[in-house]
Amino acid sequence: MSVLESMGTHRNHSIPSLICRDASTIYRNSSDDKVRLGCGLLPVMPLLLLDLDNTLVDRDAAFRTAVAGFLAEHGLPAADLTWVMAADASGYTPRPEVAAALTERYGDLVPGTAVHALLDRGAADHVVLAPATREALGAAQADGWTCVIVTNGRVLKQETKIRKTGLDRLVQGWVVSEAVGHKKPAPEIFRAAADAVGVSLPGAWVIGDSPHADIAGADALGLRSVWVADGRAWTQDSYRPTHVAADAASAISLAIGTPG
Repeated sequence: MSVLESMGTHRNHSIPSLICRDASTIYRNSSDDKVRLGCGLLPVMPLLLLDLDNTLVDRDAAFRTAVAGFLAEHGLPAADLTWVMAADASGYTPRPEVAAALTERYGDLVPGTAVHALLDRGAADHVVLAPATREALGAAQADGWTCVIVTNGRVLKQETKIRKTGLDRLVQGWVVSEAVGHKKPAPEIFRAAADAVGVSLPGAWVIGDSPHADIAGADALGLRSVWVADGRAWTQDSYRPTHVAADAASAISLAIGTPG
C-alpha cells in the first residue's frame, strides 16, 4: 500500500497512475503520459475538486425516495416524510442524532435494524448520476482536466455512491473525510485530494453546494470556486464564489471555460 493509499485516498484503477520518488526525480505514469520532474515538483495540470452530495449527485432526492419507501413499508404516515427530511438536514445532522430521533418517534413500530439500514444505505441505494453531469465530466477530462471528488462522510457510504453511479470511471480519484481524518473546509482534505493524483493544488477549482464546506474552503486556500446554488441566494459577506451555477453540469462548464 502506498503512502497516499494509507491516507485514505483512492485512484481510479481504469487510469493507472504511479508516483515513484528517488533522490532526484518524480515520475508520473498514466495511460497516456509520462512526466519527469525535478524532485518535489508536481505537474502543472488543471484540477477540478468536486463535492459529491447534492453537487455531483442529488443526495437529498435519493434519501427522500428511501424515506418514502421506509414509511410505506412500516405503515407510517406518508406526511412524516417532511419531518424525516428536516431531521436529516441534507445529511448534516450527525447520524446518531437522526437515529435517536427516529427511534423516539416510532418506538416499537420500527425495528432498530430498519432505522440503521435507512441511514446507512438509503441514499446510496437510490442515488443516480444525471446525464448532463456525466457529459460535463467527460468534457472536462477530454479538455485535459484532472477531476477529484472531495467529500465529507463515511468511506463505505460515499464509495458506494461513487461506484453505483459510475463516477469511479469518470474521475481520477477521490478522498473521503473519514479516511483522511479531516473534513471540509479544512485545507488538509483539499491538499490530500491534489496529492492523490499527483497534481499541484494552486490553480485548482472547487465546485460544491455548501457555502461553508466548499466555498469557504476554497477561499481559505486562494482557489477559485463555483457554488451550486440550486435556486438559493448567496448570503455570506466575508467570502464569495468566483461563479454561481444552477447545477453541477453548469458549474463544471463555467470552471473549464474560464481562461487562466
